[in-house]
Amino acid sequence: MRPLDGVLVLDFSTLLPRPMATLLLAEAGAEVVKIERPGGEDMRHYQPLWGKDSVNFALLNRGKKSVVLDLKSPHDRGRLAPLLARADVIVEQFRPGVMGRLGLDYESVASINPRIVYCSITGYGQTGPKRDVAGHDLNYIGDAGLLALSMGRGDNLVVPPALIADIAGAAYPAVINILLALTERAKTGKGRHLDVAMTDNVFPFMYWALGEGQATGEWPGNGSSLVTGGTARYHLYRTRDDQVLAAAPIEQRFWVNFVRVIGLEAEFAEEKDPAATVRRVAEIIRGEDAAAWRARLAGEDCCCSIVQTIEQAMADPQFAARGLFAHRVTNAQGESIAAVPVPVDAAFRTAPDEPLPAPALGAHNDEVLK
Repeated sequence: MRPLDGVLVLDFSTLLPRPMATLLLAEAGAEVVKIERPGGEDMRHYQPLWGKDSVNFALLNRGKKSVVLDLKSPHDRGRLAPLLARADVIVEQFRPGVMGRLGLDYESVASINPRIVYCSITGYGQTGPKRDVAGHDLNYIGDAGLLALSMGRGDNLVVPPALIADIAGAAYPAVINILLALTERAKTGKGRHLDVAMTDNVFPFMYWALGEGQATGEWPGNGSSLVTGGTARYHLYRTRDDQVLAAAPIEQRFWVNFVRVIGLEAEFAEEKDPAATVRRVAEIIRGEDAAAWRARLAGEDCCCSIVQTIEQAMADPQFAARGLFAHRVTNAQGESIAAVPVPVDAAFRTAPDEPLPAPALGAHNDEVLK
C-alpha cells in the first residue's frame, strides 16, 4: 500500500507546474486521470520528441491515465460528470473564471461532491489586480523581487537555470496543500478550494532578504549579499582549465580551513575589504586546474566542490548509491529512460524495477469513462 492508493485525481492541467504536482501524487499512489483536449495538451508536442510525444511530456506524466474530452461540448462534459462525482482531488490551471464558464468551478463540483479538494494553480492567484495577467516563471520571480537579487550585471544578465516559480512556487506548495486538505477532510468530511499563487510562493526563498530589508532599512542589491556572491565566502571561482569551483565556507570554521588550504594571505582572510578578498581568492583559484583543487580540498571540511554538468551529476556515485535515477519511464515504443527523481520517499513509490509508461493520448477513455 502506498499513502495515496485509492485517491482519484482529475488533472485538467498542462505544461509543467501542475503536471509536476500531479506526478508527485501519482508517485505516492494516487490514480491520476489527465483530462486532455482533442489533439492533446501542448507539452506533448514540445521538442525534443521521444517517440511520438515530447520527452518532457513523458517525464511529467509517468504513471498517469489519459482521457480526451472536449470541455466545450455539453455531451463530453456529461461524460465527465460521473468522474466529478467520485473524484477526491481536482487540479486546474485556467485563468480565474474559465472553469466557471464550463460549469466546472469549485462551487459547481462541490454541489455534487462536497468532499472534493479542488486546487487552482495560477501565476497570481484568484484575487488581486494581476489575477488575469499571463506570465511565465521569469515574470513571476521578477515580480516577486527574487530575480533582482542575482541576475548578473551589464551585458551579462543571467536567466536562472531552474524554474523556481513553476516547481517550488507551484508544484510543491500545491502538493503540500492538497495533502493538508485531504487530512482536514478526513476529520470534517468536507473538501475545500485551494488557491495556489505561484508568485506568492516565491517569497519564502527570500526570507533573509525580507528580514534584512525590514530590520535595517537597507535592501539587498543585485549580487551584493552573502548568498548571492557578495562575499568571498559564497562565490564561484574559475579554475585554470575553465571549470568552476563553488566555494561556500560561510561559517568561520569552514572559512579558516578554506583559507589554510588555498594559502590566502592574512590581510585578505580578515575581509576588511570584501571585494579585494574576492579578487585575491579568484586569482589563487585561477592558478590551478579543477583536478588539483578537487584533490587539495578533499576531506578538508570547507564546503567546496567543483561544479558538475548534468551528465556528470547523473553518473555521480553518490546519487547512484541512493538510487536516485533507478526509476524508469517508458514510451509507446517500449524505450525507457530515467524518470524524474521526485521528492517522494522511496518507501512510498513503486519499486524501481517496475517501469511506468507515459500515457498515449486518450488511451484510457474506455477504461475510465465506461
